[in-house]
Amino acid sequence: MTDANDLFYPATDLLRKLIETPSVSRDEGATADIIADYLHKNGFEPHRTGNNVWAMASGYEMTRPTLLLNSHHDTVRPVEGWQGRAFEAREEDGRIYGLGSNDAGASLVSLLHVFMALSYRLQPYNLIFLASAEEEVSGEKGVALALKELPPITFGVVGEPTGMRPAIGEKGLMVLDCVVHGKAGHAARSEGVNAIYEALPVIEEFRNFSFPKVSKMLGPVKLTVTQIKAGTQHNVVPDRCEFVVDVRTNELYRNEEAFVLLRDAIACDITPRSFRLNSSRIDRDHPFMQRAAMLGLEPFGSPTLSDQALMPFTTVKIGPGSSERSHTADEYIVKEEIREAITLYMKLLDGLPLS
Repeated sequence: MTDANDLFYPATDLLRKLIETPSVSRDEGATADIIADYLHKNGFEPHRTGNNVWAMASGYEMTRPTLLLNSHHDTVRPVEGWQGRAFEAREEDGRIYGLGSNDAGASLVSLLHVFMALSYRLQPYNLIFLASAEEEVSGEKGVALALKELPPITFGVVGEPTGMRPAIGEKGLMVLDCVVHGKAGHAARSEGVNAIYEALPVIEEFRNFSFPKVSKMLGPVKLTVTQIKAGTQHNVVPDRCEFVVDVRTNELYRNEEAFVLLRDAIACDITPRSFRLNSSRIDRDHPFMQRAAMLGLEPFGSPTLSDQALMPFTTVKIGPGSSERSHTADEYIVKEEIREAITLYMKLLDGLPLS
């Protein structure tokens, strides 16, 4: 097995370069260039669709299963707390600070170097590395676009900050636009039907609604009313109240199924923005999970969304860092977390039997 140090030092060098190159979602062209150039310089043929960059290990055979190693190179916009230092790869006390260091630059550079190392060893699978764009906005020009260019995938490893614990399930997301109607009138007189008052018991129904199926891994489906809008001016009884519901589905419900249950139970106009971000799961007896168990890696269910939601094949989410650091000022990765990730990825994936 390739020594982790051989991969660790170039991986951290690449991470610093990526941090210092702004790559906010839908504007990741510069980091896509860096990744493509890096693959080329290391002897791989990079392919690109939009700002997604991917490469395939040599010796592809259609009769073999295919393993995808994926992480994203886009970031959220820097919050005010960065005070202009978001794109500085600053090192202190064994940490690398900078926007995207933890989410998900450390995962990306670790998986990229593991991909290169595994490519030089005979594997029982085809191997593809994909650096995807627009993950932070679940954009249509991100991983979903890239997957159209790839051969069929058997299994995918998605790099996100999980402390190198395998997330064996991930909640999906469905956003609902809801409307309750009333009748306009003058606020000074007892006329009209106030849509805000009509909406209050409906919002309470959403708050108290319980889906029958509760996941042992991910818990119940979670409903949260997150936005509300009504009225045109202070002296007009509003005839329309709009609100948004954030729905986090567990693996026991497809988004379409959850929508139908809500539509039939709650009396208001409900329009889903999309059904595309479904929950995902992996069986504990999958070969990857069996190896993870042998290495003492404790599985968990993840409440956060990733590109897994757009992958129509079995996936696991696992990567260095901590989800709690993501999207915060002074985001960082501990350098030793990258070394550990490379070591564990190699142990988990080298010679992994897939079918």
